[in-house]
Amino acid sequence: MALVATVAVVGRTNAGKSTLVNALVGEKVSIVSPVEQTTRNTIRGIVADPRGQLVLLDTPGLHKAVGTLGTLLNRMARRSAAGADITCVVFDASQEPQLEDIGWMQRVAKEKPEKVVFVLNKADKSPFFEKMFRDAWNEACEMRDDGRDVSHLSSDIAAQCSLRSEDMRRPRSPWKGAPTKSAPLWVKSISTTEGGAKDVLDALFGFAEEGELLFDEDIVTDYPRKLAIADAIREKYLSHLHQELPHELGIVVKRVVDEGSRWSAVAEVLVNRPSQKPIVIGRSASTIKAVRKSAERELKDVFGIPVALELWVRVEPNWMKNQKLLAEMGYLGGLV
Repeated sequence: MALVATVAVVGRTNAGKSTLVNALVGEKVSIVSPVEQTTRNTIRGIVADPRGQLVLLDTPGLHKAVGTLGTLLNRMARRSAAGADITCVVFDASQEPQLEDIGWMQRVAKEKPEKVVFVLNKADKSPFFEKMFRDAWNEACEMRDDGRDVSHLSSDIAAQCSLRSEDMRRPRSPWKGAPTKSAPLWVKSISTTEGGAKDVLDALFGFAEEGELLFDEDIVTDYPRKLAIADAIREKYLSHLHQELPHELGIVVKRVVDEGSRWSAVAEVLVNRPSQKPIVIGRSASTIKAVRKSAERELKDVFGIPVALELWVRVEPNWMKNQKLLAEMGYLGGLV
């Protein structure tokens, strides 16, 4: 028997969740970008370790939802957390606590899940706001005990609510009468460096329980092939366009053909307006060619076989509200 657990890796958008998941797995299973809302699906990364196996659910970052897609992403994150054995909340501790950070603390304080790890990520940055996050947690517990709620406050006000003076009264135990192991375990992480996530891995295995392995030992992800290809294309577009089209770009992989010595895939790049099409294509098709070549290189490394991409750009007004397209992209699975 081995130690096994499913882990929901949650937190606000761009807190470093995908980078942490990749570091824990030891291979790239989630796309990484400085652009917010990079992860749009719940991706499963599988950690193989002498102690056992962890199945990591890399969820979309919680954010202020705008439109159908934003609401679906938030719902994915919350439902993944509800169904996992362990909740791993990742905070970007190089910044002061934001409204979404406090929202996750409030959720944990209210629901009191048995196994929680709070990760203070980016511990190599200065300043590092560890005390503010711990004070924010104490405040969330006290607000729960007092029946108060800060969900309606702005991020600036909410962050201020988390701060207390040095003579702050001793916080009440968030789990009165509960065993010590039920309280959240705080861990620092530098997920961008080799070994920087070791303490997180140890903490997660500390909560795992004996059981049968959920996946074969040589599997690092069970993420569907079409969605993995779409994510690789979208990541390359994010790195090329930066903030120019941050959230209005959608990728639908229409088909993947196994040709034996290689795969060929046809994908559509969706934009909302005709004026966005030249941006995605680039002068003399320079942007779309660069994205295609870069994605093909990465996909070959990921799958171990050449992947030939054929990309087409299509103007699809309000695609983020199109239920059929959202389903093709994997955003509606079991959620509506």
